[in-house]
Amino acid sequence: MLEDAHHYFHKAADVLNLPDRLREILVTPTRVVKVNLVFDDDEGILQHYVGFRVQHNNARGPMKGGLRFHPSMDEDHAAALANLMTWKTAVVDVPFGGAKGGINCDPAEMSERELNTVTRRFIEQTKDVIGPTTDIPAPDVNTNAKVMGWIMDEYSKYAGFSPGVVTGKPLHLFGSEGRDEATGRGVMVVLDEALKDRGKLWPGIRVAVQGFGNVGANAARLIAEQGAKIVAVGDHMGGVSNADGLDIDSLNDWVKEHKTVKGFSGGEPFNSPDVITWDVDVLIPAALEGAINEDNVAQIKADIIVEGANAPTLPSAHEALVQRGVLVVPDILANAGGVTVSYFEWVQNIQQFRWQKNRVDQELTDIMRRAYAAVKEVAVQHSTDLRTAAFVLAIRRVSEAAMARKYVEEDIKL
Repeated sequence: MLEDAHHYFHKAADVLNLPDRLREILVTPTRVVKVNLVFDDDEGILQHYVGFRVQHNNARGPMKGGLRFHPSMDEDHAAALANLMTWKTAVVDVPFGGAKGGINCDPAEMSERELNTVTRRFIEQTKDVIGPTTDIPAPDVNTNAKVMGWIMDEYSKYAGFSPGVVTGKPLHLFGSEGRDEATGRGVMVVLDEALKDRGKLWPGIRVAVQGFGNVGANAARLIAEQGAKIVAVGDHMGGVSNADGLDIDSLNDWVKEHKTVKGFSGGEPFNSPDVITWDVDVLIPAALEGAINEDNVAQIKADIIVEGANAPTLPSAHEALVQRGVLVVPDILANAGGVTVSYFEWVQNIQQFRWQKNRVDQELTDIMRRAYAAVKEVAVQHSTDLRTAAFVLAIRRVSEAAMARKYVEEDIKL
């Protein structure tokens, strides 16, 4: 995965004729932290997990990025995702750098007490390298507002009252209105811009969504509210389709109870991997990495792909899609709504002043539209695809900040 992230970086760096020394500085993490997490589980059996935090770049502000609790979490995963976070925050022009981390545990196999314990152990061992002006974690795969609340509480034991140390918190612990749906709302907003570019309107648009967690579910709901039809949804256990459009509110209710779309009576079942190649106008991959690859890219029928997940498209598949004329809105733009509203939450925590949801939604919409327009402008300028353009824009912004802070000589022209 890290190799893929670097592939996109170097492709954009070639467009900018970026010197080798500056490339090396920009791809190398500022700090890599690895900690042992040992505790007794509910049966008194000694458990051992490993936690990671990769802090990639802070040229544009405190480092920012999620915490992922997943058995496959390792240092390379954290490094790749931290790298992407640096470019993502730069694309939407919020004053953060990039970081990422997590623990190689499986929350589905753990009690709430065990999950609480491993979370607090992780913060206890990383407290000296995170903070409201240093590195601000947030939710990612298998973490949520409750876990963020535990992080705030644990960190505050050592640093005093510090709501700004983490974002994505519960509202009653100084979280932000609109944070839960922020990534999904950002996906909807950039899709609106992409539809305009293709001369299409919302009514009649057919959409398939891979993944129905926080991002996929909220994106589906908000897109359906615009008049499009969500005709297929697949998750890790199964899929459900309805040519007339799924009832997303009912599907959400089903998933809350059953933890999967499988078995929902409002549509026909199908094997979940087939959602990638569904006959639709728009495909939204909103699950894990590598969903679009050399094995399925030739069968993709969607004209527009909006990446709700991080790194859902492998480089070889991306090149094939671009050659076919598919409009791919890349992850570092499409799913940046989450970090944008995390920025709003951080601002509110620092100011100790809460924003109303309508302000959050409007500010998010404005930022996402500006970011899409900026990426599109770069794409036109360099006659390239949106992903390369997004990396070019991000690298330019980070490089200019780095040079202004005397990291490198100031006479490099970007």
